[in-house]
Amino acid sequence: MERASGGPVTGVEDDQRWSLVIPVKRLTAAKSRLAPSVGRHRAELALAVASDTVMAAVECPRVIEVIVVTDDPLAAGALADLGARPVADEPDAGLNPALRHGAAVAAGLHPGSGVCALSADLPALRPAELDRVLAAAARHEHAFLADAPGVGTTLYAAASGGEFRPAFEGRSRERHRAGGAAEIDLVDVPGARRDVDTLSDLREAARLGVGPHTAKLLARLSL
Repeated sequence: MERASGGPVTGVEDDQRWSLVIPVKRLTAAKSRLAPSVGRHRAELALAVASDTVMAAVECPRVIEVIVVTDDPLAAGALADLGARPVADEPDAGLNPALRHGAAVAAGLHPGSGVCALSADLPALRPAELDRVLAAAARHEHAFLADAPGVGTTLYAAASGGEFRPAFEGRSRERHRAGGAAEIDLVDVPGARRDVDTLSDLREAARLGVGPHTAKLLARLSL
């Protein structure tokens, strides 16, 4: 089995299962760039988007557990009801330390699984899309999926036995590539690439078809 950084891993593609780690900010601090468009509903939108992301992840056949790293009690309760396992952000030191903490929890619970960090901002994600991405990720020790603009990252995965080295925020596509992770080049997974930070992003996600939590809120807000 080849274990060169980011290189192919043979023999695990068909049976690799994954623990997913999804970071969720305190809802009052989330979606700040959407504040001019949604006003006081910003926290509600953040939770709706995270809920649809978690729902798709929980329903993905390759996923054995979804771990949500959050210090927001409302988000923790709502996402637990959808099947996720909430854990506190004990490092409280930013996104990548939170993801590494979640990965350590996942490794203790499911030592034979791969660990995958997934953005919480993917309301148009489909379980089948995520399944295809994870199948592609299992061919590499480290892999990532770029976001729709091609600058950031929506998913980073380390196969079983690989070191978990997330490099999210900013121009994370460049950093993940520089760190040796293989870029997943699937073109038929638009919901997995369409994270939502702006009103334009939200409209594009709605065009793709968002999940029930986000759809209900958008209908109520007439967005």
